[in-house]
This record gives sequence, C-alpha cells and structure tokens, in this order.
Amino acid sequence: MASLRLVTSAARRAPSLLRVAQRGYAEASDKIQLSMALPHESIFSSTDVVQVNLCAATGDMGILANHVPSVEPLRPGVVEVIESAGSKKWFISGGFATVHPNNKLTINAVEAAPLEDFSVESIRANLQEALKVASGNGSEEDKLEARIEAEVYESLQYALGSK
Repeated sequence: MASLRLVTSAARRAPSLLRVAQRGYAEASDKIQLSMALPHESIFSSTDVVQVNLCAATGDMGILANHVPSVEPLRPGVVEVIESAGSKKWFISGGFATVHPNNKLTINAVEAAPLEDFSVESIRANLQEALKVASGNGSEEDKLEARIEAEVYESLQYALGSK
C-alpha cells in the first residue's frame, strides 16, 4: 500500500513525466503514406494521400493522418483513395488494412480492380446465375461457393450504384 501512495504522490508532482504522447486531429496538410498490394502487383507504394476510405468488416471507415494504429479485416467493397488531385476507387474482394504509427497505411488484398472497369449488366447477369446455383439442387460445396460469389456481386452492384 505504501508503494501505491509513493507512485500516486510522484504522479501528482510530475504529471509531465507520465504523459507519453498526445494524439490530435489531422491537419489539412498532413498526409498518410499508402501502400496497397496484391499478390501479383503493387498498386500504391508509399504514396502520400490525403485520406483512404475502407470497407472494414466492422463497418466503413475513413483513415486520415494521425489515425490510431489498428488492423482491420476488409470485406468485399470499395476502397477510395483521396489524393490532392482527386480520388480513385478500387473494388477489392477482401483483405487486411494495417494502420501503422507515423502515418502509414498498408492494404493487402487478394484481388482489386478500378471500379470503372466493371459493367453493370454483366454484374447483374452473374449475380442472377450465382443466386440460381445457391438455391439449386447442386452439392453443398457448390451452393456455398455460389453464396460467396453472390455476396461479392451484391457488394459490387451496390458500389456501382453509389459511384
């Protein structure tokens, strides 16, 4: 008990010694270094960007400079990269985003493609086919694959609708 009083007393006398770091809001001039990689290609490599909007498994989130370090699983959806000159949108099939200290963000995805590369008509047709297989008489494995496929097509259809 005496040691607790000693620590408490020391903390009151020197509060500046116990303060490790203060976090603040990102300034407009602050940038975050983005690295976005696929197994076969690097899309961004330590590129300075203003903001990155992610489709995390826990919900959509925006990453700015000075963001709290974290690791987020990504669901199928859009990753929007906002640079000073404009923004780019990529559809990813899933992956992980890691926010590092010192304004660094790493996104590792299995597949990614620019959103403008997709056709609404072909997505609609492929979604209908996947839903048909998922509710059909095929094997359980085929049905599960079709459900996953339908989920990705639904996410893609939603992304294209909110372009």
